[in-house]
Amino acid sequence: MPDFLLQLDRHLFYFINHDLANPFFDWIMPWLRNPPTWIPLYIFIIAFCIWKYKKTGLIIVVLMALSAGFADFTSARIVKPLVHRLRPCQDPIVSKTDILRVPCGTGLSFPSTHATDHFAMAFFIILLFCKKWRWIWFWGILWAGLISFAQVYVGVHFPIDVFCGAIYGAFVGWLFAMLFKKLQPDFNLL
Repeated sequence: MPDFLLQLDRHLFYFINHDLANPFFDWIMPWLRNPPTWIPLYIFIIAFCIWKYKKTGLIIVVLMALSAGFADFTSARIVKPLVHRLRPCQDPIVSKTDILRVPCGTGLSFPSTHATDHFAMAFFIILLFCKKWRWIWFWGILWAGLISFAQVYVGVHFPIDVFCGAIYGAFVGWLFAMLFKKLQPDFNLL
């Protein structure tokens, strides 16, 4: 990565991790990035899809899970080892000033798998339901975006990690939405 991008990334990280620090964010950001926080939402999506769309709803749920699983596997097992970028809390320069609000973790940083997984699920759902519910764009991106932002705020990812994770996750979500449309070309949201 070019030096000017690394410097920009570090400055933006410092701004988010330090300059935006406040007691409310210190409380809510670790909670937002914690996967169990979102179990009620996942249960709602699963129940709604199966209740409303029956067999097709089951296909939606399976493909949504597969999109997150594929995004997770490829980002964590393929891309991270290739790039081998240290987390801010492990970086020899940044770790000296990193305000770490959760345990650092042992994995690598690029891309953020939290961002990849959540943007994959968000874009999959957005692309399936946006014709009926236009507002789903806003809420889906806000949900995945807050989780991604929280990763930077708590000190475990750089902004470029979550930005690239979000782009890759959105691409994976789009791929799985296209697969769904191939499998269910007559799907109607009624």
